[in-house]
Amino acid sequence: MSAPRAFRLLSHPLRSSRRLYTTSTTPLRFASVDEKLSPTVAKVAATVAARGGLSPAAVHAEGPLRNDWLREEIQGIYDSPLMDLLYFGAKVHRANFNPLEVQQCTLLSIKTGGCSEDCKYCPQSSHHKTAVKAQKMLDSGEVMEAARRAKEAGSTRCVLGEGDANCGGRGCLSCFTVLAIVLINYRRRFCMGAAWRDLAGRKSNFNKILGYVTEIRGMGMEVCCTLGMLNEEQAKQLKTAGLTAYNHNLDTSREFYPKVITTRSYDERLETISHAQHAGISVCSGGIIGLGEKDEDRVGLLHTLSTLSVHPESVPVNALLAVDGTPLEKQEPVSIFEMVRMIATARIVMPRSMVRLSAGRVRFLQSEQAMCFLAGANSIFTGDRLLTTPNNEIDDDRKMFEVLGLIPKPPNFEQGSDNPRQAEYVAAANVKTDGELAHA
Repeated sequence: MSAPRAFRLLSHPLRSSRRLYTTSTTPLRFASVDEKLSPTVAKVAATVAARGGLSPAAVHAEGPLRNDWLREEIQGIYDSPLMDLLYFGAKVHRANFNPLEVQQCTLLSIKTGGCSEDCKYCPQSSHHKTAVKAQKMLDSGEVMEAARRAKEAGSTRCVLGEGDANCGGRGCLSCFTVLAIVLINYRRRFCMGAAWRDLAGRKSNFNKILGYVTEIRGMGMEVCCTLGMLNEEQAKQLKTAGLTAYNHNLDTSREFYPKVITTRSYDERLETISHAQHAGISVCSGGIIGLGEKDEDRVGLLHTLSTLSVHPESVPVNALLAVDGTPLEKQEPVSIFEMVRMIATARIVMPRSMVRLSAGRVRFLQSEQAMCFLAGANSIFTGDRLLTTPNNEIDDDRKMFEVLGLIPKPPNFEQGSDNPRQAEYVAAANVKTDGELAHA
């Protein structure tokens, strides 16, 4: 095969799943007549048969970018046969990204513990008795020095933000721990955050952060923040200062959310996301699986995110790392197949978003992580610690990249209203959907 043809197949895979996937009009058979099927398999078999042998994953992998997903449609994709879901997640991924590029992130905590929120999964909550103790935030000199060291080391993304490792360091929106995320090899992004519920009464500190945003942007790096809840004016000020992205996770579905967190409402989370997007800032928002939720709660989370008027720039998928002393310390870990199912579904319904294989990766073998990349994940966290919990060692990740032929993903400076399609973005951000909180 010639090099040009090989490249075309890599960057623009064959389009018609119907032509490739079915060889006849005979519906697929999952079992013989006298076999008993589980309710889940029976439901999938009926759905596939009704679609002439095509699973919901196959059907929806061909569609356009959408913000009007029905929950039932996403449930159908999620319930598709795993091998089908894996294949079509990979197909959508290749149609929208270079499948060999993976964003690399490293976490550096500069403010740990003492969080006033009551997230049941978080060892940094002051409501739980864990080994994590409250620490003071590093001073401004140390913050800027960390940014300079990250740039000199070849970093593309440093994120100082709230969160515990269970949210992948990309914001367990309730654990306002400051952290840094470093993406290797391109020297482009630095993000800041503070251990606050919101910015009320913190005008002096907020002004300092605005100064950091401007200064770090001047270093030639993208700038990202996670600072808790934002109002409209604060979001506008951050955008004016040069902010590229804002992190705010939803954690789980609206229905299951009160069983995990009581100190902040779901609507407050959606409101902050809306403020950031309306200001022209791209958003990173995802959740955690393994909290005790049901499959429909995972689908509910993806439904909320995918029906935002503008899809999140990135969607972290985190697997709970149960920590002693938290109410969820006895939770069973999720399987790799649950992660693959979640990642592939997210990839199909939000095809242009980054999907981050976040916390919990330390429990997965190299071959299992490869399945996640194939399903549509294109970002990971590197370094031997994710704040208060362990992570894969850097050398192991380097070897994995070599074995799988992966390469670091370049930075993206065209996010939010900085996107060339700025008018399109701003117009979309001001369209209210069922997945968003209505604003006056």
